[in-house]
Amino acid sequence: MRLLLTGGTGLIGRALCRHWSTQGHDLVVWSRSPQGVSALCSGARGIASLEELEGMPALDAMINLAGAPIADRTWTAARRRVLWSSRLDLTHRLVEWAGRQSRPPRVLLSGSAVGWYGDTGERLLDEGSAPGRSDFGSELCQAWEQEAERARELGMRVVLLRTAPVLAPAGGMLARLRLPFSLGLGGRLGSGRQWMPWIHIDDQVALMDHVLHHADCSGAFNAVAPGQVRNAEFTRALASALHRPALLPAPAWALRLALGEMAVLLLGGQRIEPRRALETGFRFRHPELEAALADLLDARLRR
Repeated sequence: MRLLLTGGTGLIGRALCRHWSTQGHDLVVWSRSPQGVSALCSGARGIASLEELEGMPALDAMINLAGAPIADRTWTAARRRVLWSSRLDLTHRLVEWAGRQSRPPRVLLSGSAVGWYGDTGERLLDEGSAPGRSDFGSELCQAWEQEAERARELGMRVVLLRTAPVLAPAGGMLARLRLPFSLGLGGRLGSGRQWMPWIHIDDQVALMDHVLHHADCSGAFNAVAPGQVRNAEFTRALASALHRPALLPAPAWALRLALGEMAVLLLGGQRIEPRRALETGFRFRHPELEAALADLLDARLRR
């Protein structure tokens, strides 16, 4: 297959490129730094603009993962504009470009996040659930999905990946947590009772490959591990995997003071199950947190 990726140099994009290049797919990454794509994305070549694809063989699918990191900086007005533009404006351009092709790609896999649901407390969620309490992150994800859905008007199959925080040997959430927890400085966030969805990088890649190759997969899919845990359980599991205590909780008031509205990413939660993935025959390699952490930390040592 001939695949176009946006966000191909990110954590998930790099892992996808490694996986799909070994399968022999032709990979193109649309990037602001196309000259660096080949070094970061195995088997892919970079382009600076969609116009570079003109006159080339038609694409089979587009994988849209681009977006500025949502948790790197507080949500000032300027940062909100960056987050909005990097997702919605780019997705709009991608769908508009596909609509001008004589043969549009058959499939669009478009990024989203579990933040789509907002803070939903104890309610058990699947892909048919309505969102809960709204915040900027949930509004952003909902608008992002609506922009991607426009591709259906072109006859494209659209899959929306509502992804949980991804655990990987290097990079992502685990990389940010490893140092403080390794020093014994980790602890629960707020009460620790908030649900904390997660997914192993191998399952994220495998699920995206699954929905790409199964024509009956369409609409929203929760990219979350079946093993549901609260923040306090996650904290204890990570500390145990690193053979350290977890004795320094972060009070909710301090997180709200430091982060403002963005604190919802740490203090809010979603109790989510991957119902549609399981119904379509997908099987998770790492469904439970303790075993997933052991695998990831062992992989880190082997690197």
